[in-house]
Amino acid sequence: MMSFEVKQGLFQLGFTDSHAILGVPLNAEFSTIRKRYTRIARRLHPDTCPFNQPEEKELAKQLLAKLVSPAYNRFSKESERKEYELLLNTIGERVVKEQRTLQLQSEIAKQLLSAANYQQTYETLLEQLAQKQFESPQKVLDIVSEISELNQVYLLRKVSKGGSAVPSPAPTPQPKSETPTTTPAPPKKDSVVEQACNRAEKLMAIKNYAQAILELKDALKQEPENSRGHGLLGLAYLGQNQPKLATPHVKRALQLNPKQPQALDAKKQLEKTATKVKQSQQKSGSGLFGGLFGGKKK
Repeated sequence: MMSFEVKQGLFQLGFTDSHAILGVPLNAEFSTIRKRYTRIARRLHPDTCPFNQPEEKELAKQLLAKLVSPAYNRFSKESERKEYELLLNTIGERVVKEQRTLQLQSEIAKQLLSAANYQQTYETLLEQLAQKQFESPQKVLDIVSEISELNQVYLLRKVSKGGSAVPSPAPTPQPKSETPTTTPAPPKKDSVVEQACNRAEKLMAIKNYAQAILELKDALKQEPENSRGHGLLGLAYLGQNQPKLATPHVKRALQLNPKQPQALDAKKQLEKTATKVKQSQQKSGSGLFGGLFGGKKK
């Protein structure tokens, strides 16, 4: 008989994390849960699953019967759903009380622990895991473990101190000086935006542009005059092939610091894109980015 035991995240607290099993966020509406279950069931059911190997088909069948369907049943009945929600609230309080003993195994959960905007980060990271959760029957339990650990950190952030970062909240931004200056002071090395820039560079190195964008946008809300932040945000948008969103950040970065290296790199990429657009769109009399960096408008 197959065993589907999970020992990470909320499961290690003796709680069956049905949200993690189905790959839905803890605040998901029942309609969302139902749609998600329908897609999973179609993929795992013996008549519709895409797996060719007999071992994979059998594993998929067992996952549906022993893991996925019981998790969905917990939501489909209103009485059980309410009981589950009450239990989840209790688990959240327990997570906060036991946070000193929290030991995270996945890097994705550690990332959420210190993210500036924990709500957006949680939804983005969970969606990334959910998209690949049932690609392979052999990897389902590993991803369920990661999602449950993500849920554990989310509850910790949500319940403790109004969602502030753990172990300590981000520092409060200093008020702007009333005396206008033409050249902004260099950012402190330990400032919120510099920390976000460092994290964003690592994320961009592994092509996780979506999370890098979240980090940078949240940090720039607190320190909007940081040229490095704008330059990196421009590059991150280019990594997602969104030149129109990249352009204003590149322009702003160069206004703040004409020698900002990431912005200069992004500017070169934008100019190459503009050249390709001119060549491919003969009817257009001007480039997509013409005039933005000093070119003539037509």
